[in-house]
Amino acid sequence: MAGRAVSPGRLRRRLTIAFVLVAGVSAGLLAGGTGLLLRQSWWDASLHEAAADARYQLVLAGQFVPLTEQRSTELLTSFEASGRHVVLVDGPSRPSHPAYAPVLGTRLRATVAGGQLGYQRSAPAERPRLLVVGGRVPGSTAELYVLTVEDDVASDLAQLRTALLAGWVLVVLLAAGVGHALARRTLEPVGRASRAAQALTEGLLATRLPVRGRDEFSAWAASFNEMAEALESKIAALSAAQARERRFTADVAHELRTPVTALVAAASLLREHLDQVPDEARPAARLLVGDVVRLRRLVEDLMEISQLDAGRERLALRPVDALALLRGIVATRGWSDRVLVDGGPVSLHTDPRRLERVLANLVSNAVEHGGGEIRAAVTGSGPCVVFEVSDQGPGIPAAHLSRVFDRFHKVDPSRSAPGSGLGLAIAWEHTALLGGALSVRSGPDSGTCFRLELPASARVEPQRDDGAQQHRDDGAQRHTGAATAADGAR
Repeated sequence: MAGRAVSPGRLRRRLTIAFVLVAGVSAGLLAGGTGLLLRQSWWDASLHEAAADARYQLVLAGQFVPLTEQRSTELLTSFEASGRHVVLVDGPSRPSHPAYAPVLGTRLRATVAGGQLGYQRSAPAERPRLLVVGGRVPGSTAELYVLTVEDDVASDLAQLRTALLAGWVLVVLLAAGVGHALARRTLEPVGRASRAAQALTEGLLATRLPVRGRDEFSAWAASFNEMAEALESKIAALSAAQARERRFTADVAHELRTPVTALVAAASLLREHLDQVPDEARPAARLLVGDVVRLRRLVEDLMEISQLDAGRERLALRPVDALALLRGIVATRGWSDRVLVDGGPVSLHTDPRRLERVLANLVSNAVEHGGGEIRAAVTGSGPCVVFEVSDQGPGIPAAHLSRVFDRFHKVDPSRSAPGSGLGLAIAWEHTALLGGALSVRSGPDSGTCFRLELPASARVEPQRDDGAQQHRDDGAQRHTGAATAADGAR
């Protein structure tokens, strides 16, 4: 796969986060813009109101002109009595209340000195927060500054800011909930499709997706169902073909058994009297005897493979001396001068007949197709017993490694000695019944090594039906490739 698969849960979280980000940024921009506009509007309204009030107070202050010391005091007392805090500047600065005596800025003084109405605000951190609006008293050079307390405006703005922030948080939480619900609803078909694909992978070929509506997911579900139906039909056809092939193999082996038995008997008699055959017919007689022997081996292998396919084979477990068994196989078949047996005393609990069949096929394959030194070794490795049969022959090309355990598969003519092409396939079947693993590693001009791993203590495998046998055949083929790759890596 080109990229890493993303699970529906992670994709759902990503969609939810994206939805929250969009909603949060949008709501934040809207709340921030609204807050700035309202803040500026409230400060401007307060300023306009204070400026109108200051003009009126300046008109009232004009009634005290000329401003003598006594009249200035009366002016300040009059404003303070009416609830107005003012600062009169006629030479020195004189506040009407000592607690409300702000520092008048240079810019404000310059604006008022120029005959215009000016204002200044105290810093946001100062309390009380004052708005100072001043101007010249009509008919006088004195300056009057009217103070307005804006604590209420600042408090209202703080409450507005809190409300906008709370609203933004609420929008984000609501967006998270809505986004999660929408993402879950949107990705639900993806999850169903993933589970359906997994079910198909596990062999549940009747799995289908519900088709609802006419959207893209419905079209996808319909296409998936069509694919599943085609796959189910194809696998059913292949299974039927495989069953027919197995029945054909069993029927052929059964039908050939009787005539081949007669042929073997006749060939044995002919071999005993070869010296009585005319010289010109003797090569043909030898060829006939050899072909009958090969035909007998082929029929026996076909009978054995058909019994394995039928699942009627059962294990007969008992303690086995692995090294003694291996030496006996080599000795009884006359391979002692070609095969070196190595290893220590190792015992295991298994079916000796099946183990002998596997080892005999492996050693026979090395003797017939290999070359150089042939070595058969057994070692105990924890809970497993490992057999290795190696040769120094031409090796097996990489393109054939994944098929060496296939039925009737032969690598090439240079390694095709007399044989049925079923020996390694039968060894694989018996290995699977024994609960072991059979693998091969090889390379051009580097020899071949077959590795058989068996549990030291096997258990009886239940009788298999045809469906289970087919499933195991498929799994065995996949295991062959994995074991081959692993051994090749070593």
